[in-house]
Amino acid sequence: MSEDTGTFCIEGAQLFGGAVKCCMPALEDALTGLPFEAAGTRLHGITALRPLLAMSGCVGAIAANVLGPSAKPVRAILFNKSSETNWGLGWHQDRTICVKERREIKGFGPWTTKRGMIHVAPPFHLLAQMVTLRVHLDDVPETNAPLLIAPGSHKLGRVPVDQIDEAVERCGIHACLANAGDAWLYATPILHASDASTSPKSRRVLQVDYAAFDLPGGLEWLGV
Repeated sequence: MSEDTGTFCIEGAQLFGGAVKCCMPALEDALTGLPFEAAGTRLHGITALRPLLAMSGCVGAIAANVLGPSAKPVRAILFNKSSETNWGLGWHQDRTICVKERREIKGFGPWTTKRGMIHVAPPFHLLAQMVTLRVHLDDVPETNAPLLIAPGSHKLGRVPVDQIDEAVERCGIHACLANAGDAWLYATPILHASDASTSPKSRRVLQVDYAAFDLPGGLEWLGV
């Protein structure tokens, strides 16, 4: 896949309309049996997903537009908002990565464990080299809790919590509407949020972080 990424370079986010429509059946099959009733499920070891997320797959090819052919999926989460799991999330930056094991390295920390997987906050310059893909398995109109982003905020560096509202006001807000089969690509550090759905129905999103570099000091990505 090759597509102009000028919008991504300026705003830190870009819609790839219908980019994964052709592989939706394969994605649905790969995710069969996962707890869609849960708000968020961290994914690892699902063999059927790997060819789809690889750079030669319909999902990974989107990340390759920005990161190049050496990019690899380093974390995946399946989100689902519904009438049973309908929540809002305030403005924030994603600040952690998932690794195989803990190693004490300067600049990395704090450490946490989520669903048995080891997470750590890395130096910000590493996050700034990553991208995140949101693959939409369901339609996301304005009433179904679209992701909200602050365009250009990925260029602000690590934003202190008490300055986030000011940064969002300065950058503005864009709602990332989508149809099933669309994918949104955004810079991992971009400021983003999500309201609760005003008309709750299934809103399944496969979110995948990509990186094209190895970690320092013997740290290894857990991967997908």
